[in-house]
Amino acid sequence: MKLGIVGLPNVGKSTLFNSLTKAGAESANYPFCTIDPNVGVAVVPDERLKLLGDMYHSKKVTPAVIEFVDIAGLVKGASKGEGLGNQFLSHIREVDAVVHVVRCFEDSNVVHVDGSIDPLRDIETIDLELIFSDLEVLERRIAKTGKAARMDKTLAGEAALLDALKSHLEAGKPARNFEPEDEDQAALLASFNLLTSKPVIFAANVGEDDLADDGANNQGVKAVREFAAGNGSEVFVICAQIEQEIAELDEDERAMFLEDLGLSQSGLEKLIKASYHLLGLHSFLTAGEDETRAWTIKLGTKAPQAAGKIHTDFERGFIKAEVVNYQDLLREGSLAAAREKGLVGMEGKDYVVKDGDVILFRFNV
Repeated sequence: MKLGIVGLPNVGKSTLFNSLTKAGAESANYPFCTIDPNVGVAVVPDERLKLLGDMYHSKKVTPAVIEFVDIAGLVKGASKGEGLGNQFLSHIREVDAVVHVVRCFEDSNVVHVDGSIDPLRDIETIDLELIFSDLEVLERRIAKTGKAARMDKTLAGEAALLDALKSHLEAGKPARNFEPEDEDQAALLASFNLLTSKPVIFAANVGEDDLADDGANNQGVKAVREFAAGNGSEVFVICAQIEQEIAELDEDERAMFLEDLGLSQSGLEKLIKASYHLLGLHSFLTAGEDETRAWTIKLGTKAPQAAGKIHTDFERGFIKAEVVNYQDLLREGSLAAAREKGLVGMEGKDYVVKDGDVILFRFNV
């Protein structure tokens, strides 16, 4: 999974990126301190892995990971090249979802590119630039398809979809809110790879005082939550500065620090939860003496396709999946003991993998 971190300059994007990935990318109090996108990887926290790894005495424990791309601050006019905008926009096309950092804190020492704090205005600025960029893509496609449709009548449906989508965007609505008529339209829409088709998670960046109540009394956060609720997006509250401090601590110190702040989870954990929910993802597990590992898949994935995440040969030669719930496995203490209790199932090609399944795949190539 690849997430792109976007937002206006000086909203805390690079600070958040640094804390999530511990990459130490440049962060400064001036616009465009990020020119090329910084890329970093963050581990998905999963306590199940350590427990299973200890049980199997695994030589290696491998968590799932998320790749983050810190995309330079966008500004009004980005779609026309302002602030190196076209270059920055192209980076967004490569991600699975967008993490839009919105500034919801006051700090006279950190300048705002528009001179004041207004989260909804900031969201609108970014959304419009993405829409303008998508309109340029559509207009080129409309010109090409319209010409070809005169010779090939099978393209009439695509031409109609393009026109409807253009009208939708011109009304200031993102492509992710466009409702295709059928599966064919949905597949065609996905092939356009529009910026505004990307799912969005809003990171409401607040001051430390607003963390304990999860931004409940922050008017900016309230506005972002209301906006997101009407657009099918996720929201999580974060203090990027605090996250940077947390990132520098070891695991025990981090837990104590969070407890002192009255927090049950870090910003990274909030973001992972939001992104998994938004993208419809979960994890299955494999465990053994050599390695215990988490594998991220989409909800509804069947056993052969899950096996293919490990190796294409596993999917091609799939026979059966030996499946046990991780809690049952831990409680019984071994796979053999779980088998004796009838807790291990031999599942076929139609089995839908569940979160927390520990699976041993049987295959023959």
